[in-house]
Amino acid sequence: MALEITDSNFASIVNQNEKPVMIDFWAEWCGPCKAIAPAVDQLAAEFEGRAIIGKLNVDENSQIPVQFGIRGIPTLLFFKNGQVADKQVGLVSKDVLKAKLEALLK
Repeated sequence: MALEITDSNFASIVNQNEKPVMIDFWAEWCGPCKAIAPAVDQLAAEFEGRAIIGKLNVDENSQIPVQFGIRGIPTLLFFKNGQVADKQVGLVSKDVLKAKLEALLK
């Protein structure tokens, strides 16, 4: 299961973590967000101990989406050493996300 990311815990999870971090920016009303959610949860299990996989609800947390210019959802940001290393906007397959995570582990 993906970790819940909020405006208040974002910095401690992303900036103070040596592991790569993938954050799914989503909302309850978003159909494509619901479609990608199972893949995000599966990746959280597959990468446990190697990467942090989280979800940030844009309706409940507005500061972080504004900070990173999130305009459409689902948007997935990939962080390495606290910096955005990759970005995916829109619905894609689990394999695409997995490949992006694997690249960050190298």
